[in-house]
Amino acid sequence: MCGIAGFVGRGDLDVLRRMTDRITHRGPDAEGLWRGENDGVHLGHRRLSIVDIGGGAQPMWSACAKCGAHGDVGVTFNGEIYNHAELRAELRALGHEFQTDHSDTEVLLHAYSEWGDAFVGRLNGMWAFVIHDRARRRLFGSRDRFGKKPLYWFHERGTFAWASELPALAEHPNCPRSLDALSLKKYFAYCYVPAPRSIYERVWKLPGGHSFVFDLDSAAPPHVTRWWSFEIEPDSAPTADEWCERLRTALERATQRRLMSEVPLGVFLSGGIDSSAVAAFAARHVAAGKLNTFSIGFTDPSFDETSHAKLVADTLGTSHRHETLDLEKSRELLPGLIARLDEPLGDGSLLPTYLLSRFTRQHVTVALGGDGGDELFAGYDPFKALRAAERYTRFIPRPLHAAVKVLAGLLPVSHANMSFDFKVKRFLRGVGNPPALWNAAWMSALEPGDIAELTGSPCDPEEIFSESIAAWDACKQPDIVDRSLQWWTQLYLQDGILAKVDRASMLCSLEARSPFLDIEVVDLARRIPHQLKLRNGETKWILKRALRGVIPDTIIDRPKKGFGMPIGRWLREGRFDFDLGKTPAALSRDFISKKLTAHRAGKCDERLFLWSEWVLAEWATQQSSISNPQ
Repeated sequence: MCGIAGFVGRGDLDVLRRMTDRITHRGPDAEGLWRGENDGVHLGHRRLSIVDIGGGAQPMWSACAKCGAHGDVGVTFNGEIYNHAELRAELRALGHEFQTDHSDTEVLLHAYSEWGDAFVGRLNGMWAFVIHDRARRRLFGSRDRFGKKPLYWFHERGTFAWASELPALAEHPNCPRSLDALSLKKYFAYCYVPAPRSIYERVWKLPGGHSFVFDLDSAAPPHVTRWWSFEIEPDSAPTADEWCERLRTALERATQRRLMSEVPLGVFLSGGIDSSAVAAFAARHVAAGKLNTFSIGFTDPSFDETSHAKLVADTLGTSHRHETLDLEKSRELLPGLIARLDEPLGDGSLLPTYLLSRFTRQHVTVALGGDGGDELFAGYDPFKALRAAERYTRFIPRPLHAAVKVLAGLLPVSHANMSFDFKVKRFLRGVGNPPALWNAAWMSALEPGDIAELTGSPCDPEEIFSESIAAWDACKQPDIVDRSLQWWTQLYLQDGILAKVDRASMLCSLEARSPFLDIEVVDLARRIPHQLKLRNGETKWILKRALRGVIPDTIIDRPKKGFGMPIGRWLREGRFDFDLGKTPAALSRDFISKKLTAHRAGKCDERLFLWSEWVLAEWATQQSSISNPQ
């Protein structure tokens, strides 16, 4: 796992070095800097050595006649290609000669030279890379299907630049540094900034499943295209038992692929279904007692799940380690953690994810996790609300909606995780919108009217939630469960869950891998009918059935529990220092103060908004202190 940065245009090797220095945590083992003498291309790389430790230095250049003249094609690459051995064998049969023994980076050079830009469709893995084609005078960049590995870019004042993280990109003197007004609104609508936007104006994320081409001669803005999209295409022919067998086989193969490593490796083990499944399948391919598993717990029993993780570890016979932490002391780490984020993220599980990554990194360099299982198999509580929302909108006249919300507002406020009043009020917030916005509204920090008041400017729901509408409309299936699966997988997974896990793990120089996002598993999941995922109100029905006999029934049958913190209680008790002087000038401090006062008085639950605002303010304060020479 690594970090990449580069540019064409203004700047020199000192600028490139400053850019790569900002992502040293992504690659603490080695640095590579390169400058083209004739075209002004600068390529930078920070390496976390995982595969082919001795032969995988970057930037890497072609050295095979099949790739053109020596050094015609070069690459900087962040990620892992899990089918690189199969691709290498295929390319050798076509006459390609490799200089390394088993570098997946070198496979990219040969695959690009043989199959052109479309070669990315052959890759099974996670990646963000930029290829410099010196013969064709072009740059080709790509990001994996779900955007597990980040890639930001800007094109400004004759400069095209890119990097794995915003702070690295911001080290370039031409990089815009002003907060984007629309992105701020979207942040409070989603609790993250959805691709292709970033928190900075005129700075962009390359979305997952997209590529770009930058022509060095024209120097026009890069041409961005989508090369893959998640499409739900249900197949009703196989029986439930047949789907279960296929699912078990695909998950085991996906997990086995992700065991490739020349450094110590382990598994995040929360005691939930998804991570337990990954651990179980990994244990089949690691010597007895040699699989490392990791969990963290808290002294507060309501947030501790270590007993479930231990049950799985004991059943599988893994070498299990767990760490028990004091939540109150852990909270003190938050300002420093948020200051190191490249973009604000309003996910309340950021801190425990970071703590788990930090603990795991003390023992291994690579960790497998269960990310993607909830999105692919309808694992979240909002899926249970979909049919109720349909009935509510059908049978409750719209003029009565406001009165129902007023009545719900009389429910006593509880700051327990997913409390009854929280669920009811969230439900009613969502059903006041068209179905395309239900999921987004259920997860948002603020409603559009509140966002308008916070920012002092009009807020069009269709503009704020344009990504949600696009994801909903992208699904060709008419049922709201399929359309919701599209939303969670295409939008929330990429810019919420995967961004959080990538940043939290890479801040600890830990590589996180996701077997559920293997293309074989994904292709299978998108063809399983939704009736087998959400069945009679039970989430993940087909996955649970497939895992009977693989993991303990106790784990399969226990209620889902989130990986979070008592943010609502902390906010009410004044555990966070709300210094309104840190709030970006574009936001209304009176509005924030009003929401904070109401929350502390127990009149309403504003945890999502106040947490998202506090994260943004802490992040913005740190970023404004970074110099940006023009």
